[in-house]
Amino acid sequence: MSDLPRKAVTRTAKLAALPLGIAGRATLGLGKRIGGRPADVVAAELQQRTADQLFKVLGELKGGAMKFGQALSVFEAALPEEVAGPYRAALTKLQEAAPPMPAASVHSALAERLGPNWRELFVSFEDKPAAAASIGQVHRAVWHDGREVAVKVQYPGAGDALLSDLNQLSRMARLIGPLIPGLDVKPLITELRNRVTEELDYALEAESQAVHAEEFEGDPEIRVPAVVHHADQVLVTEWLEGVPLSEVIATGTQEQRDRAGRLLARFLFAGPARTGLLHADPHPGNFRLLVDDGPAEGWQLGVLDFGTVDRLPEGLPLPIGTALRLALQGDANGVLEMLRQEGFVKPTIELDADAVLDYVLPIIEPAAVDEFRFTRSWMRAQAARVGDPRSPAYALGRQLNLPPSYLLIHRVTLSTIGVLCQLDATAPFRDELLAWLPGFADEEAIA
Repeated sequence: MSDLPRKAVTRTAKLAALPLGIAGRATLGLGKRIGGRPADVVAAELQQRTADQLFKVLGELKGGAMKFGQALSVFEAALPEEVAGPYRAALTKLQEAAPPMPAASVHSALAERLGPNWRELFVSFEDKPAAAASIGQVHRAVWHDGREVAVKVQYPGAGDALLSDLNQLSRMARLIGPLIPGLDVKPLITELRNRVTEELDYALEAESQAVHAEEFEGDPEIRVPAVVHHADQVLVTEWLEGVPLSEVIATGTQEQRDRAGRLLARFLFAGPARTGLLHADPHPGNFRLLVDDGPAEGWQLGVLDFGTVDRLPEGLPLPIGTALRLALQGDANGVLEMLRQEGFVKPTIELDADAVLDYVLPIIEPAAVDEFRFTRSWMRAQAARVGDPRSPAYALGRQLNLPPSYLLIHRVTLSTIGVLCQLDATAPFRDELLAWLPGFADEEAIA
């Protein structure tokens, strides 16, 4: 058996073992409850052990498992603190690193994709990877014209690994869901699987990044590295030096947190308006805070990894801003009608308009004030409200539908809010909506 199939078998075995381990702990928990231990204590222990095993296995994997782990990690802010606390460091590692591909394999891949004289393209090339992600790793180098560059090399067999892992993960979606109330895991995995082919295409990624780099060239707040060269499964871009958002989350000052939060919110809404593309992988490993000796107002946000984008030629859909405006104006009937028109409420479902408005208003609180403090406790409260079977919001939420055209927008928005809560940032979210979201500022929208 070759090394690659052996690794694939090992990876599949680890993933397949997760449901068995979780089922075993559930049985143990039932036994403890029968033995007289309080149900809430047993449930908390079970949830913590489940998270422990899940994050441990995901942290050892590349492919789809790591991609899922990265997507899951931005929702860490919604986890109860007793569960999130011990595993925050493990989740951060998922965002920034993975076991590296050996130098010999990297050289072989570059020779195959850039030609046998590939070294002549570089003044220097560092064999030790600067970063590793779900489908490739990045090496620092100097291009032949003297520019510092990042060279992203795709792992051999990455496509097969992604599909295999995501197929396994889809079978255990119902077991992961309870870790984060309110998050429907299965559509997330389905969406990741649907994006595999696109993310493996580095020519497509180069095109998306080039569009952003050109649009934001000279921008005082957002910086996107220019594309230098690309080939099959190799992408060379300008090097971007900065503080990873994961470090800002872990040890940043409040000034850094607030600046990063404001710029992240701006990029979420300004990006689609200016480029017609939505950067669809908003985990902290894909952003850098470019800090200099000047005031915080001059710090920039660096944006990396355009492998997954949503194509929105007209920017974010007009109905999003319109519905948000109507909700803040208290127009319950207007909100319900807009949700029906866009397919969030199926024709056969009857809902009370005031109940829908009550469901929506706490979630959109950041849009109602000039500045909002994003905190883990706020996000946990929202997740608990929509995820608690005893809550009216839970029953109403189960009757709502998420149209496929909104799936990626929905995930990116929630993920960005998750990162803002991890940052504990105070940000003028409403200002960005007024500036960039179609429909939000129309007709003297908000008093």
